[in-house]
Amino acid sequence: MSRKLRKAISNLTQRSLITHNNPKSPISEQYRTIRTNIQFSSVDHENRVLMVTSAGPAEGKSTTVANLAVVLAQQGKSVLLVDGDLRKPTVHYTFKVSNIHGITNVLTRQLSLDDAVQRTKVEELFVLPSGPIPPNPSELLNSKAMEMMVEDASQKYDYVLFDSPPVLAVTDAQVLSSHCDGVVLVTSSGQTEKDEALKAKELLENANAKILGVVLNGKESNSTNYYYYYGGE
Repeated sequence: MSRKLRKAISNLTQRSLITHNNPKSPISEQYRTIRTNIQFSSVDHENRVLMVTSAGPAEGKSTTVANLAVVLAQQGKSVLLVDGDLRKPTVHYTFKVSNIHGITNVLTRQLSLDDAVQRTKVEELFVLPSGPIPPNPSELLNSKAMEMMVEDASQKYDYVLFDSPPVLAVTDAQVLSSHCDGVVLVTSSGQTEKDEALKAKELLENANAKILGVVLNGKESNSTNYYYYYGGE
């Protein structure tokens, strides 16, 4: 890998993990607002297993879930961030960890969850990368092994967060949502079409997903890009 490419990846990571690299920034504060709204989104049932997704690609879902994981860990909570995008995984890039082993190895019983999980530089934040790209992502995510893994993880960590593929691209997000207490849908200002967002919401609801709210990112306000959270009904 060339020095120029390594620098570009490093710069991208710095921007992606703003809550860790610049915790006092206005954007980091907005992520903490998202965290607070999620924690207060349900009085009777704590939402501890969460999925973050989007209608289409490049709308900021992976950046959002990574920073949400960081601000939860900054509260002293143990957090496991799972790369549930078994087609185009990115979590290992963001946190600079190996992707040789991951969730696919756990689901195919080649490794235990404890052996596949990796530490990050953020205290209390752990990641489970995708591992080798499987030929059957939807089937793996819909398996009994997946159900058992989520149960195991939820007993070991305060929060389990999933990064998933876009809803409109494949069925993986709908399948994955069935294992989660709640879903956060990410949209991008000026990019996400209203019809696409509504279609993604409909597909998730058809899968009986509990939509906690929507994050709108990239919205300019006072010359700063903010991240907003709107609580679901």
